[in-house]
Amino acid sequence: MDLRVAAYAVIERRGKILLTHWRRGHLHGWTLPGGGIESGEDPRETVVREVFEETGLTARTGRLLGVDSRVMIRDDVPDDKTPELHTIRIVYRASVQDGPLRHEIGGSSDEARWVPLRDVHSLKTLSLVQTGLRMAGISKRGPGGSAKAASGRGGSGRSRSRNKPTTNK
Repeated sequence: MDLRVAAYAVIERRGKILLTHWRRGHLHGWTLPGGGIESGEDPRETVVREVFEETGLTARTGRLLGVDSRVMIRDDVPDDKTPELHTIRIVYRASVQDGPLRHEIGGSSDEARWVPLRDVHSLKTLSLVQTGLRMAGISKRGPGGSAKAASGRGGSGRSRSRNKPTTNK
């Protein structure tokens, strides 16, 4: 089983959250900006680097929100060569300087977008989006404008999970 340690950012302002569209192999969906930690790199530096690579925006890493650990099984792993992948996802609050969004070229994401929190439920998202919102204590608006409170902090505590993109309804 391979291990991947990555760092991600929950970047929210004016009722919108910054998401990137991730695509690899047969899997795709909207997720938080971030990615794999390089050898010797501090996770906070990873957030800054990955946010810039995926969005063109300069980020400032804030407080640690939590750590999520998951084991993805064959159907969920973007690389058909690996039967299982253990992912450890470190999630931070972050902010960005104003500027135009730029889509990543040649990377794992193909679009960056500010998404109104009330619209997140209608997107095909990876589980990390809901995990990050929950860790950050951010409420999102569901259909009809009713507020759904995000609750709890920290990781899922699950040793195995299905990590397929989902449509949140």
